[in-house]
Amino acid sequence: MNLRLTINGTPVDATLNDSAAARDFAAQLPLTLTLTDFHRTEKIADLPRRLSTSDAPEGAAPRAGDLAFYAPWGNLAVFYRDAPYATGLVILGRMAGGGTERLATADEVRVTIESAS
Repeated sequence: MNLRLTINGTPVDATLNDSAAARDFAAQLPLTLTLTDFHRTEKIADLPRRLSTSDAPEGAAPRAGDLAFYAPWGNLAVFYRDAPYATGLVILGRMAGGGTERLATADEVRVTIESAS
């Protein structure tokens, strides 16, 4: 599924993978969230409800541009830098180029996420 993230007014394209968690995330769209910085690696925000993690791997090593769900906390994580493997992290999809720079430049960003299909 193709997405459009509008980060502080600037559109960025993204694509979700075909996992149960990504489909569950897509069912919550559109969303407008305030993302806050976490460890100078990612921006995070609570989701309205937890996502299904059936058949999800135990964890993942995210790369810059990844959209992910951190199951232990129930939040969305949008990575602007690569990070080490984390148990409970489920990759949902990826942003196209350009989004990571916008995320790295502010402590807090407003993002609207909607289907672009």
